[in-house]
Amino acid sequence: MIRSKISKILMCGLIALYATIPSLAQIQNQQETIFSKYKDKVDPSIEKGLSYLSLVQNKNGSFPGGFGDSTGIPALVGMAFLSKGHLPTDAAYGENINRCIDFILSNQKDNGVFEAGNAGSGPMYAHCIATLFLSEVSGMVDPTRQKKIDGALAKALKLILQAQKVKKSERNQGGWRYHPGSNDSDTSCSGWALMALRSAKLNGAAVPDKAIEDALAYLYRHHDKKTGTFGYSDKKSHSITLTGMGLLCLELCGEHGEPSTLKSGEYILKTYNKLSSQSHEFYGNYYNAQAMFQLGGKYWEQYATWMYENYLPKQKDDGSWNSREAGNIYGTSMMVLAFTVPYRQLPIYQRDETVDED
Repeated sequence: MIRSKISKILMCGLIALYATIPSLAQIQNQQETIFSKYKDKVDPSIEKGLSYLSLVQNKNGSFPGGFGDSTGIPALVGMAFLSKGHLPTDAAYGENINRCIDFILSNQKDNGVFEAGNAGSGPMYAHCIATLFLSEVSGMVDPTRQKKIDGALAKALKLILQAQKVKKSERNQGGWRYHPGSNDSDTSCSGWALMALRSAKLNGAAVPDKAIEDALAYLYRHHDKKTGTFGYSDKKSHSITLTGMGLLCLELCGEHGEPSTLKSGEYILKTYNKLSSQSHEFYGNYYNAQAMFQLGGKYWEQYATWMYENYLPKQKDDGSWNSREAGNIYGTSMMVLAFTVPYRQLPIYQRDETVDED
């Protein structure tokens, strides 16, 4: 059943929608109405955040502070610029985006991994985020950079696929962790890897359907159908910050409108008020915002209202948001990516606009 859905979504580049939920037109109208209440505040807040990111970037494309010299942070910053509609050719932030691209490309190792600076416990998190960014920006750059991106992506994707095939226990099979040779997995790293593969697949890369299917099967083994939660290495640990990740991955891979996704949406509605007290809250908010927007309706309405009212006042005068775990650059990038969901500029987050039009 998963195979048929994945094949359809990956062949067509579309997210399947089902009659069990409101029509896409209804959802879109609701979302636009909701966002219109906040746009006058959110739009300048986003631009203020992007201005901050542009001013603190190092000349080589890296950033100061926590993990800023890894390949993951420039990738998140680059996607933050793209998420508001800015392109590598723009006068405003084009140079910043190109610096992010060039830094990542200059730090690819012979085995394909994008690795530089402080990557935390291992390079795979940053590598998967960097791969996702390059896939998303592919086709928007000048011919010279495009040629470099094409070559780099082929090697980067090969590494992700090889890492997935490392012999693991049944519970860990299909996922990823800190290193290319890790024989265990966690859902956080696996979420980034799955999104990188999906983005590349939709962009025409030769990503096997089975790789997507195996990753989904891995996530389902960490999903509690009764509560809707996703856990880190089980079905419940860190569920407040990880359930949005699992939900988004299911949504983007064709599981839209399924009981599993709706149950996860209900869980997020019950627990988002606790997010600010959690470690990695910016990570959780990023995934929750993306996932609840995909579900639409009451899910996005309630979550967006809370998100904007909760996080707009927390932006600093210089335009940044601070993440307790990873600092201002990470915090600002993740908040911008969450705030810009309604702009729908990043290709990976697009939904099918025609399936319900019978």
